[in-house]
Amino acid sequence: MDAAKRFFKQAVETVGHAPKRVTTDGHDAYPRAIYETLGGDVLHRCNHYLNNRVEQDHRGIKQRYYPMRGFGNFVSATQFCRAFDEVRQFFRFRTTIRQSVSLAQQHDLFRERLNAFTTLILRA
Repeated sequence: MDAAKRFFKQAVETVGHAPKRVTTDGHDAYPRAIYETLGGDVLHRCNHYLNNRVEQDHRGIKQRYYPMRGFGNFVSATQFCRAFDEVRQFFRFRTTIRQSVSLAQQHDLFRERLNAFTTLILRA
């Protein structure tokens, strides 16, 4: 319960405001922690499939650190996750969710960004 309260409090401090709705996995401590920390106006959704997109976000990172058998310490995990997210965003084709990008455009964008990334890495 205390961990859930700390998490929601930190989330509000980071973002600057309470969310309109929160999606969780349905742990028993969440409803009370949400009510006490975020207020009674926040909608709590606890459907297993509603946060599937968020749950799958770390799939790429998991594919990288499983062969390494973990990170070893928190500092290396933080550095890896930051770098991984930056590179992933750099190569991302779409800037909005429903943006349509043709396969030819994706190919061209990838080549341009790969060349820029390679140049950047070689200069470092």
